[in-house]
Amino acid sequence: MAERDIDDLPKNPANFTALTPLWFLDRAALVHPNRPSVIHGSVRFTWADTYRRCRRLASALSRRSIGPGSTVAVIAPNIPAIYEAHFGVPMAGAVVNCVNIRLNASTIAFLLDHSSAEVVMVDQEFFTLAEESLKIIADKKKNAFRSPLLIVIGDQSCDPRSLQNALSKGAIEYEKFLETGDPEFHWKPPKDEWQSIALGYTSGTTSSPKGVVLHHRGAYLMALSDALIWGMNEGAVYLWTLPMFHCNGWCYTWCLAALCGTSICLRQVSPKAVYSAIANQGVTHFCAAPVVLNSILNAPPSDIIQPLPRIVDVMTAGAAPTPSLIAAFSRLGFRITHTYGLSETYGPSTVCAWKPEWNQLPPETQASLHARQGVRYISLEGLDVVNQKTMEPVPADGTTLGEIVMRGNLVMKGYLKNPKATQEAFEHGWYHSGDIGVKHPDGYIEVKDRAKDIIISGGENISSLEVEKILHMHPSVLEAAVAARPDEQWGESPCAFVTVKNNISTKDHTELSKDIITFCRSKMPRYWVPKSIVFTQLPKTATGKVQKHVLRAKAKEMGPVKKSKM
Repeated sequence: MAERDIDDLPKNPANFTALTPLWFLDRAALVHPNRPSVIHGSVRFTWADTYRRCRRLASALSRRSIGPGSTVAVIAPNIPAIYEAHFGVPMAGAVVNCVNIRLNASTIAFLLDHSSAEVVMVDQEFFTLAEESLKIIADKKKNAFRSPLLIVIGDQSCDPRSLQNALSKGAIEYEKFLETGDPEFHWKPPKDEWQSIALGYTSGTTSSPKGVVLHHRGAYLMALSDALIWGMNEGAVYLWTLPMFHCNGWCYTWCLAALCGTSICLRQVSPKAVYSAIANQGVTHFCAAPVVLNSILNAPPSDIIQPLPRIVDVMTAGAAPTPSLIAAFSRLGFRITHTYGLSETYGPSTVCAWKPEWNQLPPETQASLHARQGVRYISLEGLDVVNQKTMEPVPADGTTLGEIVMRGNLVMKGYLKNPKATQEAFEHGWYHSGDIGVKHPDGYIEVKDRAKDIIISGGENISSLEVEKILHMHPSVLEAAVAARPDEQWGESPCAFVTVKNNISTKDHTELSKDIITFCRSKMPRYWVPKSIVFTQLPKTATGKVQKHVLRAKAKEMGPVKKSKM
């Protein structure tokens, strides 16, 4: 039975339209047709240019019967074409799937096959990778294989031979493809805002990647939330350090059109390129995972520009930044916003909302508060930390562990062709993140670990993230990750994998190990202290996340810690 209202007025075309971020581009071209929209080296487009190019792309796809129910895969770094695909592909009614360029051919083959990609747009540098991936599918399917439409994106900064190779193999050049489309194409918004706009794949560290399906409504709401949460102004100049293939650039692809802002593309991210863009192109904002921030922080002095010409806003997520990283970055003149989320929540969906009264606290306290994952985004209706067995909210005491769960408009539709995983993810009416955290007395949440990364030593839970935070405070440590190692006495104990800073010699590993362990003993409970230190480069996923499952396997291979006395 429908809920009562004061009237019986119906929806009609004059008062109800499906939400979609595609209208942001239409408006940007109207309001600021001559403002730079996308800059890539010497290539500059205005909003009028970008709108025409996106309509050409939508038209060219439509003329090849690519529309509702079709998936278009894009294998490219941060270049104009991948930005245009975020509008042009859904303007044709199709779904955009931005593929991680750091994946290997077999994984990309799985993604292209699983998503039934009818079109593959690929940057010239990665054409061979796409070719290898399609060959894997062809060998597997044999006569049933239907090759997708292959479009190669040329880039003046690349070796022209890779482009010529692609063209000789029958690929269509992207600019030539656009020429077959109508710049005045009359695109149609989705009839239903539940229609899919994007498909992205989880990193699949322990199993096959899962296809996360996102809808137009969520993309619209996240794009506006992005701007409000960050306090972004109209005309913001945004540097693409974050890959657009990562959660659709945390939806800043669509957000920048809403703000009529400017995208500065970075094909390859380096500290020097970041500082140069800040100095020469008026950059006001960029997003980056802590691993990227670490590289900027530890850049050679010749690459660093100090003081910065303006305050630059930096959003970080993807892994919990350590308090020491936040404090050091703030001292350089960057203003940090710490967020947290997952592919399944359109990227970051919680924020450590800063409170003015915290400005009066000591810097160390500020950094610790700032390292928390915070509160829900404006467009996320539900966020909690719950007991995994009872689903009851945990006490807001900052110590009781529970699983972080979300629900609302910023949660995915589900996993493509995977009803079992979808059902498990949405059990009890919440999206289950798989992250373990606490809720503080002020209601702010804090991630303590992935469920599988908690170390259980002598019956006590040890958060690997908490141990890592302290390890990062050591002056010689560049990066650290902690995993469980078997322990004859305690079942498990922490094993630290450490990358030292460039200026630190690791010739005497024994002495440095002792120094780190002594440092840890002075900063943490004795049972948290790593029993073993391994100096190595940390293994990472294609999105820069530390591969904890690899480290857990290494720790297991080392065998159990003998006769532990702690």
